[in-house]
Amino acid sequence: MQSEEELRRRAVERVKKKRDLFGHLVAYVIVNAFLIGIWYFTGAGYFWPGWVLGGWGIGVAFNIWDVYGRSEITEEDIQKEMEELRRR
Repeated sequence: MQSEEELRRRAVERVKKKRDLFGHLVAYVIVNAFLIGIWYFTGAGYFWPGWVLGGWGIGVAFNIWDVYGRSEITEEDIQKEMEELRRR
């Protein structure tokens, strides 16, 4: 069982990660909309903003995974790893 202090620390960490992700998404949308606008108003043609969208999109995907997909390290995980190291 976790103490209130530990629970609060974990909650603060998650809130920070979620806010950072939101800021990352806002920057991604604004900058890429600007680049698409430049592409459009300069005659379209080859869709070069796709390189930025794709490359930066990979970073956004990893950020989303970090906030919502990755599980936290538990005491059970630590004990399993310690046991495996003892067997070596």
